[in-house]
Order: sequence, then C-alpha cells, then structure tokens
Amino acid sequence: MAPPSKYSPEFREEAVQIALRSSKTISEVARELELNPETLRGWVKKHQKQQEPAPDAELSVNERARLKELERRNRELEMEVTFLKKAAAYFAKDPR
Repeated sequence: MAPPSKYSPEFREEAVQIALRSSKTISEVARELELNPETLRGWVKKHQKQQEPAPDAELSVNERARLKELERRNRELEMEVTFLKKAAAYFAKDPR
C-alpha cells in the first residue's frame, strides 16, 4: 500500500491550475512550487484525462452541424482530386 501523500488535494489542484494557465513549462512551475517536475506532470496528465469527454459521448448540435459540413467538404475535395487525377492522366498521354 502506498504511503499517504504529503500534498493535500487542494494543493494539487492549485498546482495543476497554475501549470495549465501559466506560459511557463511544467518543470519551471514545479521548481517554483518546490515539486519534482515528474510529480506535477503526473498530476497534470491525470487532471487532463479526467477532463476529457467520453469517446462515446453525444455530440452537441453545433458539433454535429460542423461534422456534417466537414464531411460534405471532404466529399467535394475527394471528387476534385479524382477529377484532377483523370485530367492529369489524359494530358499525360496527349501527344502534342
């Protein structure tokens, strides 16, 4: 069994928030807080993992609309690429 942590949950959360909001690296923030950089890095990773939405979570209306638009645009671009490949092949065999 692991020994109890010497850092309170409040301190951990505050350290994570400082690391995420700061323009400094995690190592720099850890030095300022007199922490091991790997300890803070682990706390940040754990925090980010907890904040991620579930992969099977429902999409919002805006996300669904954006996804639909991106899929439409992707189909258009695929058709354009196919056409350009055919045109390139046609002009490649044209003996001018």
